[in-house]
Formats: sequence, structure tokens, C-alpha cells
Amino acid sequence: MALSSSQSDRFGAIRVRGARENNLRNISLDVPRRRITVFTGVSGSGKSSLVFDTIAAESQRLLNETFPTFVQNFLPSYGRPDVDILSNLSTAIVVDQQRLGGNPRSTLGTATDIYTLLRVLFARLGKPAVPHALALSFNDPSGMCPECEGLGRGSRIDIDALVDKSKSIEDGPVRFPTFNPGGYNLGTFVRSGFFDVRKPLKKYTKEEWHDFLHRDDTKLKTNKQGQTFSSGYDGLLPKFKRLYLSKDAEKMPANLREAFDRIVTQGSCGACEGTRLSEAARACRVNGKNIAECSAMQIGELAGFIHSVRAPNVAPLVARLAERLDHLVEIGLGYLSLNRETATLSGGESQRVRMVRHLSSSLTEALYIFDEPTIGLHAHDVQRLNSTLTRLRDAGNTVLVVEHEPEVMAIADHIVDMGPGAGRDGGTVVFEGSFKDFKKSGTLTGRHLSRRQALKDKPRAGKGHLLVEHGTLNNLRNVTVKIPMGVLVVVTGVAGSGKSSLIRGCLPRHYPDAVYVDQSLAAGSRRSNLATYSGMADAIRKAFAMANKVQPALFSANSAGACPACEGLGVIYTDLQHLDPIAVRCETCEGRCFTEEVLALKLRGRNINEVLNLSVVDGLNYFTEKPVLATLNALKDVGLGYIALGQRLNTLSGGERQRLKLAGELRKPSQIVVLDEPTAGLHMADVANLLTLLDAMVENGTTLIVIEHNLDVVARADWIIDMGPGAGADGGNVVYEGIPRELLGSSKSLTAKHLAARLG
Repeated sequence: MALSSSQSDRFGAIRVRGARENNLRNISLDVPRRRITVFTGVSGSGKSSLVFDTIAAESQRLLNETFPTFVQNFLPSYGRPDVDILSNLSTAIVVDQQRLGGNPRSTLGTATDIYTLLRVLFARLGKPAVPHALALSFNDPSGMCPECEGLGRGSRIDIDALVDKSKSIEDGPVRFPTFNPGGYNLGTFVRSGFFDVRKPLKKYTKEEWHDFLHRDDTKLKTNKQGQTFSSGYDGLLPKFKRLYLSKDAEKMPANLREAFDRIVTQGSCGACEGTRLSEAARACRVNGKNIAECSAMQIGELAGFIHSVRAPNVAPLVARLAERLDHLVEIGLGYLSLNRETATLSGGESQRVRMVRHLSSSLTEALYIFDEPTIGLHAHDVQRLNSTLTRLRDAGNTVLVVEHEPEVMAIADHIVDMGPGAGRDGGTVVFEGSFKDFKKSGTLTGRHLSRRQALKDKPRAGKGHLLVEHGTLNNLRNVTVKIPMGVLVVVTGVAGSGKSSLIRGCLPRHYPDAVYVDQSLAAGSRRSNLATYSGMADAIRKAFAMANKVQPALFSANSAGACPACEGLGVIYTDLQHLDPIAVRCETCEGRCFTEEVLALKLRGRNINEVLNLSVVDGLNYFTEKPVLATLNALKDVGLGYIALGQRLNTLSGGERQRLKLAGELRKPSQIVVLDEPTAGLHMADVANLLTLLDAMVENGTTLIVIEHNLDVVARADWIIDMGPGAGADGGNVVYEGIPRELLGSSKSLTAKHLAARLG
């Protein structure tokens, strides 16, 4: 609904005057309180600079100042944003896209505290009874499976793959890189005195074989240069388990991981069948179900089970538990289960999980800030998200949403459109007002609200196909698909329908050379910039070095040419201990990062600092070096022509970082490329540009597989694979395979329903 001036006056507004953070151009505006305000605009237009780097940062900084100095030392440090006046703020609760992460012991149930409530319920009602709620926890010795220690996973070591019995200890019988002859790990067996080190293992007695493999925690006395030393001896299996099975295999170096995968088979723990729990915990039941079975249910199914529990002595507990489960269903996560590890949740799923905490809150007058909450959501689920946002507003809170989705803009009380362009061409407010007026505003966003991509009339024909057979990963139901090669293939369906399981889980097993470009962002720091990340920096330094007959390291702000005062940062950070660090422009180099001697060296009339201040577009007119020009053209093609070569990565928006990653794959022909939701964080105008890029990649010989919800991308596909029909147990099937136009006739497809509505 539109916000009237009387409503704005009634609740007041957050006053922003003279905001200049990042690319903001001294902007001033009033953000109405107790209303939903959606901030939109192209990627890099200044939305995040205004909402997160200015409003949210100042709210959190002021809140931290209310704590004692000692406590502030343990809190995140927020610098004062570059703004003249920022008043009438509430406490900010930021719900961003950061993944929940966590170790293997962190699950959806533990992260939301729902599993804690479930444990209390079983401790009160379960039969046979358990002594206390901790006896149902897989993170406590009293409740965890003693075999896998609550991890739910077991590992089987193939002895024949690990040990070559034809060799002696002296020859190196262990087929693992860190057990090489003469090395420390194998030296333990040599020094133990238990074995004839020249005797092949196949000739060992039963006792010797046991000592070699299984003998554990034995104290040894060794003599070296007349001195006696104490040491320990572990057999091969205890030593290998301690060194490698207790570590995260994903983080192993490539050479160790290859050997590890050959030797070790990982699966569910045989003792607890993957439930993580002890036998006593699994025996405790409520209405015929144990707590492990409840944790494995889909959230929607579990909510129904909890609602069926009738026990007056735990009625408040049941009500609270049911409320939280219902909230997860309402925000589109009903397909998940409580035993799902948090590290496997996407950024969008993680964000919606965080929302659950706030839906049950009795807080009012809070400031909720959301960063593109529709990322990862199918059009079918956006309406549920809108209900969540309006509920928070109706509880008396102020809701700020950075978003590109028109359906979210439609429920806003107030729209702030940033632009008109990105980077140096953005940073101003080009529209403020209601959604009704916004559609007639004539801004770039306003114009795109009424534009729709037409269905592709003449889809490309495939040149052969990729075959994925009998996919059963996660919820896939023995899926077999033929993916046409040399065309744009879009894999769609509601969140949890099986898209990623099919393409990211099953496809690599058949086609390991496929390239995956996902939503993970390039690492950003004070010292990494566009030139260094894209690889241009080396070519630029070499060009300067050749022109001036000096070493290339002089033209690196992280090496020999860096200003000694600021160490190449251009600013000097002063740590004030309990106060926020202050960044002041370096007076020695005047923010130019290099020494005067280096700045005196030029290439075609410009010094290194002046070159790094060039935008990508300006660089195309300046450089003659072919490697640099190729990279610049790729960056321009992905819509990053406005960014300076020396702009720090940690100042780029999410959409900018993702396109930076995509630029590296543009000009590599004849390969299989998988893009995971490439429209995440992109404005409608940027999506149109992205479609042009995708077509160009296909024309260059790429087989392009795009996992995507965006209906404009679906409409422009050559071939569509629609998964579903629902999520979780209701998904896992191929609902439709074919060209876009024929998708509209599919009665089982939710995508077809929303695509038809989008096309009118």
C-alpha cells in the first residue's frame, strides 16, 4: 500500500543527510519508520552503501557504544560512516546472505534451537524414559553414538589399498604419500623394534600383523647417541585414523585427497545407522516415533506430527515447537529436515532460517534489514516471503529490503530507487515514492517493471547430448535425463526440487571436466583489487617495467614500490583499542599508494596510480597490450565497464563480484559450463545484459547449463528441464523436458503456471 504523508508523520522517519559512503553523492532522504521500504537500482548503484554501510553500520556502532569498554573489545568493530546526520535510528537486525556454515555437528535443528525443544519434549513424554534431555543430544557423551561420536558417519579403510604386503617396512609398504620410506611416520615402525624391517609383510606372523595394524598407545624407550628417550607407538590404523579420519577431507591437499579417496570409503555409521545417537536415545519414543526419526522427517511432515501430540503437561512446549516449525514451512523451507547439516544450506536458505528467530519475537520498533531475500526462491515461494515481511512490519517494526524482485517491490510502502547507473554513474536517489508512481517514473528500474522477455521462437537444436542416468542423490527418484549439447539449457523448479542434486551432484560423476561457476564470491581484502584478481596486474607491471627498464615489483603496491608510510594501502589505519579504527589518507603518498620515485615512471604518459584509476572502458582506449585488452573486453561484456582497475574487491557489490567471476569463463569455447543462479543480485536491466552474454557463450561453442528461477532466463532458454513438482519428498522428478513454448502446456509444472502469468 502507498504511504501517506500523515502516516509518515505519525511514526517519524530515519533522517539521512549528506551520505557519502563509497559512491554515494552526498545524498539526503527520509526513510519512513514502521513501514516496508524497498531499495532498488542496478548493481553498484549504491543500495548497499546506503542501507548496510551507512544505516545498518551506524545503528550497530551506536548500540555497541552502550556497552562497557571491556565488552566492546569482544564485539565487531564498525567505523563511523561518512554521513553528516543520521538520526531516529532503531536497533538494527541484519539478515544477510552469509551462509550459516558450522562444523559437522551443527544441523538445522541445533541452529534454530528446535532440536533443543524436541529433546525436552522427548525427555518429558518419551518411553522408555531417559534421565534428562542431554541423553538425547548427539553432541553430549550421554546421548551420542559411541562408535561415531555423534557425527553419524563411519569410515571403512581398505587394507589392501592402503598396504602393499609384498614390500617390507624398509621398502615402504604403505600406499599413502606421508608414509614414504625414510619419513617420520614410517620411522616409528622402524624404531619400535617389533619387526624385521626387511621382511615382506605377507610373511608376518599373526602377532606381527596385529602389531603392525592395530597395536595402540604403546610406550617405547629408544636410545639415541647414548641418551634414552620415551616415545609412543601406534599401529598403522590408529595412526591413520588419528592423522586423517578426524580431519575434514575436503580441506586436504589434492595429492593426499586422491590417495585418501582410494583408500577410505565413507558412509553412514553402521552402529547408529547415521542417526548420531546412542541405542538408549533411539529407544525413547513418543507416539511411536523416536527423536532420530522426527529429525529425519521433512519440516512440513514433522509439524503435522507435533500438532498431533496431546499432553496437557507439555502443552506450552508443544505450542512453541509447532510455531517454529510452522514458520519454517511458511517461509518456504518445509522441504528441509532438522538433521540437515547447516554447512550444506545455500545462502538463501541460511537467510530464511535466520528469519525464523525473528518471526516468534515480541520485539517492536526494531529495524529489520534484508539483503535480497528472494535469492534462491522460485516465483511460487515469493508470496510466502512477502507475508513474512508484512508480518514484521505489522508487529510495529521498520523493514528495509535491498531487492530486485518486482513482486517484493509491489508490497512496499515506500520505494527508493538508486542510480541512475553504477559505480561513478550511480550514488544518487532517482526516485522516492509509492510502487504505483514508481511504475510510471521513467527510471531504468521503472521502465523494466513493464518489460517482459518473450519466449524464444526458434530454439537452437542440440549437437548431441550429455546423458545422466539413474540419479538417486538426495531426493532424486532414479532420474535419467538427456541434456542437449551446444545450447542454453535451463534447469528450474521450486527450491528443494532436486535441481542442484541433479546438476551439481550427478553431472560431475559422468562429466568431471564440467566447469562450475556458483554464487560464492571472490575473496576481498584491503589489498586485492580488480586488476590483481583478474590477472591484469602482472601484464601491466611488465609493461611499465619494460618501458622504464626496471623490475616489475616496483609497480606493485604490495611489494617494492609501495609507499613505506601506508605500506601501499593509500590510507593509514589507527587502532584506538576500544574505539573504532580510524582511516586517514596517507600524507606521504597522498593516497596514491606508491613512492615518488615509482610515480615518476610512466607508460604512455601515465604513471601506475593514474592507470589504476582508469575505468575498464577508459582502459580499452589506453592499453595496447593484448592480454590486458582481452581481460578488459571480458569485463566490459559482463557489465563492469564502469569499475576502476584499482578498485578494492571488498568495495564491490555481490552482483559485481559474481560477474567478475563469470568474466573468466566467457572466452573459453567448447566446454561444459554450469552456472548456479547467475541472476542472483542482478537488476532487471543486468539480467537482460546477462542473457546477451549467455547467448554469446553458446555461439562460441559452449554447452551452457543454468540452474535458475528467473522467469526471463527460463523464457530465453533453448531447452528446459523442470524439476518437481514440489520440494523435498514431493520433488525429485523431471516434470518437463523440452522447449519453452511447450512448457506452458504442462499442468504439473509450477514453473509453467508462473511463466504464463509473467507473459500475460
